Amino acid sequence: MAKFWRLSAVQLTSGPEPAVNLAKVDQLLAQLPKAERHLAVLPEGVAVFAGPDGLNLQLAEALGAGPLQTAYADLAKKHQLYLLVGTLPTQTTDPIRFAASSLLYSPAGELIGDYQKIHLFDALVNDSSKQYLESATTMPGKKVSLVQLDELKLGMLICYDMRFPGLSQALAAQGMNVLAAPSAFTTVTGDAHWHTLLRARAIETQSFVVASAQVGTHINGRQTYGHSLIIDPWGRILAEADGSSEMVLSVETDLDLCQQLAEKMPVRHHNRFQSELKHE
Repeated sequence: MAKFWRLSAVQLTSGPEPAVNLAKVDQLLAQLPKAERHLAVLPEGVAVFAGPDGLNLQLAEALGAGPLQTAYADLAKKHQLYLLVGTLPTQTTDPIRFAASSLLYSPAGELIGDYQKIHLFDALVNDSSKQYLESATTMPGKKVSLVQLDELKLGMLICYDMRFPGLSQALAAQGMNVLAAPSAFTTVTGDAHWHTLLRARAIETQSFVVASAQVGTHINGRQTYGHSLIIDPWGRILAEADGSSEMVLSVETDLDLCQQLAEKMPVRHHNRFQSELKHE
């Protein structure tokens, strides 16, 4: 029996006002086709982005509680889909750092999975921002997060994580067949590496990839690449957004394709390396 799921990606130009971002997400989700089994992925920084220093820390909520989380849970319930909130800030044990948390909500509005970004973007980039030092304000996560939704086995990573294939390999070893990659890639690194990295992660894990992205020039001058993607486990791009507009992508997929490819080329069985990260 075919395992059909609709996979959707939402592309945004988020700003520092959570209520404005939430309203835009609501409008874009309303454009998606209805489906009985439907996963929609929002980009990194969807709830608050490009604000003044300290804003994420100020808005950070305890994991599982707070008005931001309630608002996105309500959207999942309103639109009757599984909703992956790319990231919103959650509290940590460090008073000066928050966690970048991906949160998965069910169509009933229940929090059923979470992941905290492990790899933090500390880099020099030849763009308007010049330098990124994510570790100064963000605490890295420690766990690998895979959530099973019937036949859909969802692995989570966030943006810079995609450069470290050990994480996606650890998820693949647990049976992942859909990888969510909410992101806010710079225009410079995106133009150079975005498509290559994401297609490689799809091919090597034999999974669908849903990569939702921030796009355009933000209120603080930061420039993000866009080009949200949905990729199949053979590495084929099924849908791609542009590099300038807020928009949605949506594709009906047959998850059986992952198993069919694995039977023909059993790369997971052949993999002789193990990730150091442990599933929690």
